[in-house]
Amino acid sequence: MNILRSIAIFILAGLFEIGGGYLVWLWLKEDKPLWYGIAGGIVLALYGVVATWQSAGFGRVYAAYGGFFIIMALIWAWKVDGFKPDKYDIIGAAVAVMGACIIIFMPRGK
Repeated sequence: MNILRSIAIFILAGLFEIGGGYLVWLWLKEDKPLWYGIAGGIVLALYGVVATWQSAGFGRVYAAYGGFFIIMALIWAWKVDGFKPDKYDIIGAAVAVMGACIIIFMPRGK
């Protein structure tokens, strides 16, 4: 598995999941038009497709994706919502992504 390709897929999947979820959030919580919710649902479905581009099995991909999602969600909250992560947010995200990398990238015996 090409590590850079895999990380790029995790990032793209994260953008689709967070972006789609954000559109649905805006529709339901911020009284945006229905088309926000529809667009969000479509983007969330695309997230499911993008995740299949990983070469590892479903369970391992989704377990590892969680670590990448945590970092991306904090970055999204910081850049889009004005939330400022504190040192514990950063430490927790770093621990999560290290765990994700162990799950997805460590060689395994056959």
